[in-house]
Amino acid sequence: MSTSVIILAAGKGTRMRSSLPKVLQPLAGRPLLGHVIETAKKLQADNIITIYGHGGNLVQNEFAHEHVQWVEQAEQLGTGHAVKVTLPVLPKDGQALILSGDVPCISQQTLQKLLDAAQHTGIGLVTLTLPDASGYGRIVRKNGKIQAIVEHKDASDEQRQIKEINTGIYCVSNAKLHEWLPNLSNSNAQGEYYLTDIVAMAIADGLEVASVEPERAFEVEGVNDRVQLAALEREFQTYQAKLLMQQGVHLIDPSRFDLRGQLTVGQDVRIDINVIIEGDCAFGDNVEIGAGCVIKNTTIAAGTKVQPYSVFDSAIVGENTQIGPFSRLRPGAKLADEVHIGNFVEVKNSSIGLGSKANHFTYLGDAEVGAGSNIGAGTITCNYDGANKFKTIIGDAAFIGSNSSLVAPVKIGNGATVGAGSTITRDVADNCLAVERSKQFVKEDYPRPQKIKK
Repeated sequence: MSTSVIILAAGKGTRMRSSLPKVLQPLAGRPLLGHVIETAKKLQADNIITIYGHGGNLVQNEFAHEHVQWVEQAEQLGTGHAVKVTLPVLPKDGQALILSGDVPCISQQTLQKLLDAAQHTGIGLVTLTLPDASGYGRIVRKNGKIQAIVEHKDASDEQRQIKEINTGIYCVSNAKLHEWLPNLSNSNAQGEYYLTDIVAMAIADGLEVASVEPERAFEVEGVNDRVQLAALEREFQTYQAKLLMQQGVHLIDPSRFDLRGQLTVGQDVRIDINVIIEGDCAFGDNVEIGAGCVIKNTTIAAGTKVQPYSVFDSAIVGENTQIGPFSRLRPGAKLADEVHIGNFVEVKNSSIGLGSKANHFTYLGDAEVGAGSNIGAGTITCNYDGANKFKTIIGDAAFIGSNSSLVAPVKIGNGATVGAGSTITRDVADNCLAVERSKQFVKEDYPRPQKIKK
């Protein structure tokens, strides 16, 4: 059976007190709506229909790369009205999952259970039992079967004692949505068209309403303000940390760890406190990440040790390397096995060969460094002339003295040596020594400039 996904994302989110639409607020480094779209894609939905309203241009621009069908809800007249505006583009066969753009953590597993349950009944929903259900729509049952959903403001005192709530996540036959939605009424305390009324319509048609509960309660938590967003962020991160620890990762303190993407790990990976992982990352066996590191879209091979406060972005790191502290690997950095990159060393769009070292205060940009070379403290590759970038090539077993400037394009040969403090503007042949400095000048009894008194 074909599946459509309808995502309600038209709300303004006034309580966020932000110029950014609520569904664009970030959770784990991704907009709330982005999480929901990603889950819909995992379900291989035939089409994803997203309802927009406030800040529609911002929302559509953010997801311009996604295959999403956009429908505008010009007036905010309730959830029933929001789904109703999709009818012109909603197929008349198949079934539709109805999700909320501000409920980001709903899992593929829970939605699949709902799809399977509703396939046999024509309608189903996700419910949750809470110790305190205040403020939520209540699930009214008779002999165990759902009879209605009553909003809190419309509920009687008896109904308000019910602990089972509606999460706002539905699966409904498309044919029934086309039949029921045009008949919704706004005769209620809010004067809105409630989507929940389709449950009463289903009962009237003799249909049984299926229900499933999520494995984890936070899956169905919505976000209305910064407090709720922060709380959900921590719940989500705690869950991700738990999954990693179950895979054998040693997290020094799971409460001080953030995964804002995907992480694949080998055995005996160790991650210290306040580490942030972004994008798609992979760590091999026995990788150790020191405190305060930020690692994005990076692959780190087995046995590598990363010292604290290092920052990686789109890098590839070989086995048994030593990096940091305070190192920076920028996009295009490729480190071979057994490389040493030390404190305050920056590598950008450069490859560093087997066993080479740059241990202190160095910039390597647009460079190729061979195997077994040593780059002295304070060395920089001068790769930019103000308009264009040029490459520096350093051969195998080269030695670059401290405080050297290599002005690209330039090539330092195998086994070559550059004297400390040199500015190299011409190629250096294999096994040669190059020193490029001016003669030291000394003036005796030199009077220093004095500050002019005003």
